[in-house]
Amino acid sequence: MTSRELTGLLARPEKHRADSMLSDYAYRLLFGAISWPWLLYSLWGGTAASKARLLDRVNLGPGALPNLGSWKADTGFLHHIVDAVEELRPMTVVELGAGASTLVCAKALQLHGGGRLLSYDQHADFAAATSLWLASEGVEAEVRHAPLRRHASAWPGLWYDLGDLPKRIDLLIVDGPPWAIHPLVRGAADTLFARLSPGAVLLLDDAARPGERIVSRRWRKRWPQIEFKRLAGSTKGTLWGRKRVRPAAEGECH
Repeated sequence: MTSRELTGLLARPEKHRADSMLSDYAYRLLFGAISWPWLLYSLWGGTAASKARLLDRVNLGPGALPNLGSWKADTGFLHHIVDAVEELRPMTVVELGAGASTLVCAKALQLHGGGRLLSYDQHADFAAATSLWLASEGVEAEVRHAPLRRHASAWPGLWYDLGDLPKRIDLLIVDGPPWAIHPLVRGAADTLFARLSPGAVLLLDDAARPGERIVSRRWRKRWPQIEFKRLAGSTKGTLWGRKRVRPAAEGECH
């Protein structure tokens, strides 16, 4: 399966439900009940005009991204990725959750500096298929299988088993794991924040959902050295963060 295919409302089912705790199921039921408007809205992947502009920006053909929306990134989030690559010219990009964003980021890097892209996904077959898809479009990235495991951080749910991470990250793209693991699952991405280089940028997809809103508030409190703000233009919401070049002054508002 690749991101060329149509997908349903939910992400692919996981094979590790035995690792899930009863509290995880309770959270999924509760947040599922209040999040359904955002989930339905996420089926829309953006306008045809926005998609055409995106394809033109990264020099992709009209059939390169035929199906967006659902659990995939929408055109707004993909434009934000291209914006970040154009501005930063990052040497190292780490992405959590492979797919359409991997192709767009790889193409943007090819056009703007040629940095290294490491993309992690919990599905081994999807990671392999994504690598083949990128090759067919004339780009490459290190798409790695990272199974979901229990972890020792303060965040609930499962998290990627990430190996051989770079010491410095210039752009961090957080588009996984899916909320069905746990509504707050993406909060554990902050285990990578210490690796962000000064001036580095992070992008969190689906930032309008209730779970990600909680994650955003906690990140703002826990990481004063990162400036956070919401970006417009994405149907599912985008949280932008930049690692400060200098430490934040005491009492400074964020």
